[in-house]
Amino acid sequence: MAGHRKPASGVEIRELECFLALSEELHFGRAGERLYVSQGRVSQLLRSLESRIGARLVERTSRRVGLTPLGEDFLASLRPAYAALRATVEDARVAARGVSGRLRVGFQGTADDRVMAVVSLFEDRYPDCSTEIAEVPLSDPFGPLRRGEVDIAVVLLPVAEESLVLGPVFSRQPQYLAVSTRHPFASRTALCAEDLANSPLVGVRGPAPAYWREAQAPTRTPGGRPVPAGPMVATLQEGLSLVAANRGAMLLCHSTAEYHHRRDVAYVTLTGLPDSALGLVWHPGHENSRIRAFAKVLEEELVRGPQES
Repeated sequence: MAGHRKPASGVEIRELECFLALSEELHFGRAGERLYVSQGRVSQLLRSLESRIGARLVERTSRRVGLTPLGEDFLASLRPAYAALRATVEDARVAARGVSGRLRVGFQGTADDRVMAVVSLFEDRYPDCSTEIAEVPLSDPFGPLRRGEVDIAVVLLPVAEESLVLGPVFSRQPQYLAVSTRHPFASRTALCAEDLANSPLVGVRGPAPAYWREAQAPTRTPGGRPVPAGPMVATLQEGLSLVAANRGAMLLCHSTAEYHHRRDVAYVTLTGLPDSALGLVWHPGHENSRIRAFAKVLEEELVRGPQES
């Protein structure tokens, strides 16, 4: 390959986009779907980029696709540079025509009145920009962003995804435990985290990452006692239905517990665990003026407060 190097000055943006997509998908077919090109075209673009660099960035076997050590280093440098390039182009477009177009806002669990008030204020402030609201599956908080199904999403923390940007964090509140009205905990006014060892806890299925699922349904109390595993669910409604059927208890953030009142479910304040919190998340490669404007409005209204906007 060293004998066929191309000058780095001739690098094509499409080659970089191909490498970024492939580094996230680790699958040539899925990377091609994201870029609307064939699998063969992905291979061609990758070979061209590797030829310019003079070394392999990706290793492919019959079983897996992975980055080489050089590929990992190249990715770490490329991501912020590519995001900055996109932002520069977008800023020029904004200067020419202002914030306009469509913004797809995802939400997980509940788009409560405060979030919807932010959406309304954003639309009032930027009348040339329309918004669409879409629910993000409980079991896949980050997938819709990576697949380009939404532009920005409100999700439960924690967020430890290197390929995503965590923007404003808001709604820090004590957690609640949802239990059936037939459950012994239903008559309690408050519970501590050690009480979780005395009842099965409804968990969340993948593809949500393990660290995120552990935060929503801990397997041990802070004191180290094991928490019985309850049924696994993919959606909030599925979880609440199992809670109502007394199949297990479920941790909920404040806004979700407040919004989903049911006669057959009791919501009990839980102490001893970190507060729940919501965060605004987006893909750095898709960042644009609409995303930045929405993040600013949300931060003004829900983080700093309207009086500081």
